[in-house]
Amino acid sequence: MADNLCGGLPADICEQLNKEEQFIKIKLEKRRYGKEVTIIEGLADSDEELRKKASELKSKLAAGGTVKDGKIIIQGDHREKAREILIKMGYPESNILTIE
Repeated sequence: MADNLCGGLPADICEQLNKEEQFIKIKLEKRRYGKEVTIIEGLADSDEELRKKASELKSKLAAGGTVKDGKIIIQGDHREKAREILIKMGYPESNILTIE
């Protein structure tokens, strides 16, 4: 499948190109009872890939969370740490927007 998307490029190069095309938004939302959640959207991955990334983020941030409607939702305010982790995962810093 990846060969069709990238015209026969190797899978790792294809994956890096895909990461560079994604524009990721990290924002904070208040939920019921004043609870805060960090929402990460704009990751153009399959549900399975999103779940893997969410799992990695949750373990590194020591927080609960879920994947819903193509967004990763993590309990608590983890905007800066989540940004750093995404950069370490290989996403370009310029494509990650943290909304205050």
